[in-house]
Amino acid sequence: MLIRLLRDRLRPYGRPVALVVLFQFVATLATLYLPTLNADIIDNGVVPGDTDYVLRVGAGMLGVSLVQIVAQVAAVYFGAQTAMGVGRDIRAAIFGQVMDFSAREVGQFGAPSLITRTTNDVQQVQMLVLMTFLLMVSAPIMCVGGILLALRQDVPLSSLLLVIVPVLLIVVSLIIARMRPLFRTMQVRIDKVNRVMREQITGIRVIRAFVRDEREHARYGVANEELTDVSLRVGRLMAMMFPTVMLVVNVSSVAVLWFGGHRIDSGAMQVGALTAFLSYLMQILMAIMMATFMFVMIPRAEVCAERIDEVLSTPASVHVPAEPVTELARHGYLELRGADFHYPGAEAPVLSGVSLAARPGEVTAVIGSTGSGKTTLLGLVPRLFDATGGEVLVDGVNVRDLDPGLLSRTVGLVPQKPYLFSGTVGSNLRYGNPDATDEQLWAALEVAQARDFVERMEGGLDAPIAQGGTNVSGGQRQRLAIARVLVHRPEIYLFDDSFSALDYATDAALRAALARQTADATVVIVAQRVSTIRDADRIVVLDNGLVVGTGTHTELMDTNETYREIVLSQLTEQEAAA
Repeated sequence: MLIRLLRDRLRPYGRPVALVVLFQFVATLATLYLPTLNADIIDNGVVPGDTDYVLRVGAGMLGVSLVQIVAQVAAVYFGAQTAMGVGRDIRAAIFGQVMDFSAREVGQFGAPSLITRTTNDVQQVQMLVLMTFLLMVSAPIMCVGGILLALRQDVPLSSLLLVIVPVLLIVVSLIIARMRPLFRTMQVRIDKVNRVMREQITGIRVIRAFVRDEREHARYGVANEELTDVSLRVGRLMAMMFPTVMLVVNVSSVAVLWFGGHRIDSGAMQVGALTAFLSYLMQILMAIMMATFMFVMIPRAEVCAERIDEVLSTPASVHVPAEPVTELARHGYLELRGADFHYPGAEAPVLSGVSLAARPGEVTAVIGSTGSGKTTLLGLVPRLFDATGGEVLVDGVNVRDLDPGLLSRTVGLVPQKPYLFSGTVGSNLRYGNPDATDEQLWAALEVAQARDFVERMEGGLDAPIAQGGTNVSGGQRQRLAIARVLVHRPEIYLFDDSFSALDYATDAALRAALARQTADATVVIVAQRVSTIRDADRIVVLDNGLVVGTGTHTELMDTNETYREIVLSQLTEQEAAA
């Protein structure tokens, strides 16, 4: 999986990769050539006492060192540039895929896991690419070149490599084999820490209200301890690896000096050759150590690549049509024909055979008990997810066949939990229409009963809004969200219990102003309050995902027991009949 991901993502960077390999090759050759020059200085300059030879060859060594430095700097520059580009491309690909996801796929992965995959997982893969260019490219060149040059210095002494290299590889392989499953566990536990932290930050008010600080501290402590535990286990293995490798390296150096000393004593080898051989041995073992460092990173990067690929290879259940409809003959006609929705793996469908029609100039209300499928029904219209059966039609065209931009312009949704983005009041309102003037924003705020409190905010339209709108109240958030959709001016308005945080006076004033503003549009309201929807032109009653009644308030009070029970749970018999 890791190889496939990198192969696909590195393809656009062919030229920089080729330059990295070229410069690493030059730098490694220069590094390998230096011990040979050093041996010549010892054997032909120091031993005979030829100072001119030492200076001449020494100057050559300085030149080779300069070439090595320049080539290494160039390799690092192009390698870092490519690695950062690959990381950027993967993050962009994940973000683009997530933006195409419906609510179903987002729920399948979970927000904390998607954040971890976009940040930490991509960072691990990006670091692997960088380290590959900096270390792994030069390691095989140095290893092979070191072996050949060591053989050139002394063949019998080179037989030690037949023992040293296999021992080092076996030790490293045994340790890495134990690391890989721990890295997968580590990423899962990072997800858990992110999830717990996200829940606690989002729900801080609930935690404080119920005085659950100690419980949440303990819950975070458990998640943190689990991550710490697996991190320590990985750390112990890594701590074991490098001393073990160094032990092999040092024992190897002693063995070379022991056997090399005997060969010098017998006249079969010169001092310079032994020095060069020892240098090449160190270079060979350093190459293996660099490869070892990469092998430590590869298991974790491989796990991260698998998690990234899970996101990239998960198809979105909401597809853009190949030949989308870009124009609509009518304007604002909404119809559901036998619409079903079933979550994957769920025992029962959320919606079953739902049929309703909403027309311009009318208000259609949807009411039902908690969990009856009201929010899911509205989500089918803007394609937050697609119906698993039946049809959802806008102006007689299935929403699956509509151009996404056209559908967005036609349908405006105020969700059950309105979300405001960090920025200003104005930037949030213009999310629905970037070209809206200040006058249009104030007019929308007037209708949404939000003008008064916005005028009191320092800066007015330029007043800052925190992420999620946490610096305004729940009712203010709802009114700003309603104003945002009014700025958008769609032909179909969907209000998903969007008045629940308002007091009765503000609710009544807002609905009266909204009725004038949306007189020619199609309005669908989901509400829990009977007072909010009793004057609707049509009321649809949902119960366990089924439509159990349709009509006006008066008709349903006389004919529908489910609606009657909902009404009488909020109003008296006299208030309901009034």
